[in-house]
Amino acid sequence: MTTPFIRPYRSEDRPALDDICVRTAYNGQDSRPHYTDPGVFPVTFAAPYVHLEPDLAFVLDDGHGQAVGYILGTAGTARFAEAFRNRWLPLVAGRYPEPPHPPRTPDETIARLLHHPERMVAPELAAYPAHLHIDLLPEWQGRGHGRRLMRTFLATLQDRGVPAVHLAMATANTRARAFYDRMGFHELDVPGGGSATYLGRTTKELDRL
Repeated sequence: MTTPFIRPYRSEDRPALDDICVRTAYNGQDSRPHYTDPGVFPVTFAAPYVHLEPDLAFVLDDGHGQAVGYILGTAGTARFAEAFRNRWLPLVAGRYPEPPHPPRTPDETIARLLHHPERMVAPELAAYPAHLHIDLLPEWQGRGHGRRLMRTFLATLQDRGVPAVHLAMATANTRARAFYDRMGFHELDVPGGGSATYLGRTTKELDRL
């Protein structure tokens, strides 16, 4: 019997990461029934991280080489937003052009986020310079793998001297919120969050995870 394990991201994991992102992007559920081209999700929330900071990406391997979950992010949000604008957006803007404002469709709403990486930077988040995204396929959730992924990522940040990390989550995703609460995150007051909730925690006290 094979045992799932956490390992660093490899370039051949990219299709699996895209698939995981698509299948968990709609408040933790499959986005495909709700979007015309759900590929806009990994282009916005997963692929830029493994392109710009692959050394901060880790996957849950099912034991057969297949990624079934991931955690990825950046150690410095302001720097990442600038790299997103200058190095990532030119690679994908042709496929996902900037939509009109206000967006007219769900797809355009996500595409607008793609074209405005500066949205990641807020003064209220300055004390939490890193940020992350974590997703697991539904059949791999609730088995302790998310906790192990989180511990791996936070320990890596701690080793780099990064003091704290934040994330933005869909407020409607109550199951994810319960997980983050267990992981020691607390709510951050960021004006204009809309349907998103911001959470943060230090990279210390990992023995409690």
